Amino acid sequence: MSTLHFAGSAPVSPVNMHAGRKDRTAPALHLTRRGWVVLVALPLALLAGVLLIAGSFFTSPALAAGSGGEVTNTAQVHVASGETLWALAAEYAPERDPRAVVEEIVELNALASSTVQAGQSLHIPVANP
Repeated sequence: MSTLHFAGSAPVSPVNMHAGRKDRTAPALHLTRRGWVVLVALPLALLAGVLLIAGSFFTSPALAAGSGGEVTNTAQVHVASGETLWALAAEYAPERDPRAVVEEIVELNALASSTVQAGQSLHIPVANP
């Protein structure tokens, strides 16, 4: 290394920029638990999400009316005073269990409960011929 002296100045000792540094290899990478989650689990979770979304595009959708469902024959009835769904079920479908018929009446007419009012119009399943 060379030094530079100006006239009338005191000599300056050269400064070695690499004096405090030792030639070492880079330190080993040490990951915390959060680091492992970010490095491994997060990309795996994202990959799983992408695969689920991609898989949903390739699955066949359910057929709404693919097979001919069973057709229910019904009769429209106006409820008289004092009539119940149980009595209507026994009258219009005597060969079937009244509990199943009452449940079907509630489902067919989108009733909130099995209570009916006089004058109400209902579709009642009838016996198949």
